[in-house]
Amino acid sequence: MTRLRFDEVRLVDHVDRLEHEHPPIDLDSVDFTVRDPATLATRFGHVLDYMARVELEVDRNVLELMTMLPDPPEVDRRFYADVWQPQEIRHGLILDQLQTRLGRPPATPDTDTVSAKVKVLGALGRIDRLQDVTRMLYYLTGMATERSAVLAYNLLHDGVRGLGERAVSETIVAPIKRQEPGHYAFYQLSARGLAAQLATWQTWLVCRLRAISFAPVGVNNDDQRADFGDVMGTLGIHDDVTAFAESISRVERDLLWAHEEGMRVPPYVLAAFRSAAEAAQERALRLRAPGRR
Repeated sequence: MTRLRFDEVRLVDHVDRLEHEHPPIDLDSVDFTVRDPATLATRFGHVLDYMARVELEVDRNVLELMTMLPDPPEVDRRFYADVWQPQEIRHGLILDQLQTRLGRPPATPDTDTVSAKVKVLGALGRIDRLQDVTRMLYYLTGMATERSAVLAYNLLHDGVRGLGERAVSETIVAPIKRQEPGHYAFYQLSARGLAAQLATWQTWLVCRLRAISFAPVGVNNDDQRADFGDVMGTLGIHDDVTAFAESISRVERDLLWAHEEGMRVPPYVLAAFRSAAEAAQERALRLRAPGRR
């Protein structure tokens, strides 16, 4: 059995397990009981809103994938269409229902805008040897997104439980965070398998495109960049941005930048997270400025 075939079998088995062992969260299992709605809304309302929006935007993400990858491997299509999308949409619906029960407005996801850069990647992907480049970018983005989610949901779980909101922590946040590592594992297995097959010029191109296109999960404009910075602040991530960025990008660093001895974090990853933290701080200062209503 070749390495490629072995990797394919592992991925198929992994997707099968995710589909059978982790179906979308049963709404009947969710307890929306909140002891102190005002405190939960004040402390974590904006975090719930950000996470709900990102989860609900997977419909747009699927459109982007269909644009980026005109001829994906069947296991990729099965993963994003049959496993990832149904799970993530359910996460978003649950989180959004929770925040509206706290008296907050519902999330406003963008479910149908396909960006220009994605269309460019899709055009490149129609050239045979370049589709592997766009696939690699997809796997790297997926890894960073899902690793961010794993860490953020762990921190949110601890924070909500610290407020004494057991129903929310144990029937909403905990089940969601249990599903995210399986998504991360899919992208990591896929990235490692494909990286071993890339030619030197393909790896070089992935590095260049990744450096100019990286953004934290859910960040598509300046307001969202500041929103992400606020989430980092609330969850305590801004206390050690370097450690968070390193955790997000460790596999990416090993796959793309192993030749750069001593590199802890790809510089574009660290810069993106620091930019979000700074954007949140700058917005807070503007809102507190004299004469601001």
